[in-house]
Amino acid sequence: MKKYLPILRNSPFFKGLSDNEILSILHCVNASAISRKKDSYILSAGDSTEVMGLVASGCVLIIQEDIWGHRNILAKCHAGDFFGEPYAASQGAVLNISVVAEEDCEIILLNVERLLVSCQSACVHHQKLIRNLVSVLANKTLILNDKITHVGKRTTRDKLLSYLSSESIRQSSLSFDIPFDRQQLADYLCIDRAAMSAELSKLQKEGLIKTNRKHFELTVSIDTD
Repeated sequence: MKKYLPILRNSPFFKGLSDNEILSILHCVNASAISRKKDSYILSAGDSTEVMGLVASGCVLIIQEDIWGHRNILAKCHAGDFFGEPYAASQGAVLNISVVAEEDCEIILLNVERLLVSCQSACVHHQKLIRNLVSVLANKTLILNDKITHVGKRTTRDKLLSYLSSESIRQSSLSFDIPFDRQQLADYLCIDRAAMSAELSKLQKEGLIKTNRKHFELTVSIDTD
């Protein structure tokens, strides 16, 4: 597990912990590492899990799919992010999400039950980890609230502007990159890709945005009349 320390020490999940404390925690929670190829499933809807996953390399998509194959992207997790913790913490809970490797990746699996109970040595760093977990879960709730705000808009245009405005504010810049390609962005906002592309073209013609692949530049006009 030592080879993963550069990623782990920068993860909010291990904030405030030394390398030795991180290694001790990994032992406490029976951590194990797995590798998955691009497009393979790490967790599947309908299953249950006792472990949560932390992305050590690559990135994964958290998705919901219906039986007709329609995909709704809930989030993208990069190195240092983790997933599956609410289901692992609820014994017997059935997953209503799937986790798919967007690219070849390595995942560290952590036993949540061992995380939520104090270890035999009652180590202080174990308590730090629980506090970090609560903080990260709170942040995930805020991210989910943002998504609800975007998809709750009535039109494709409004959904796009809501999302781009939010990203601009989050990154403190009118020029920024988003984590999604075009299809993923459509899946995230729950809109048709063709309709989204048409609306992006209109927004560019109106001078409100400039875009190239994942990069966007927003123009804010101030009416002085």
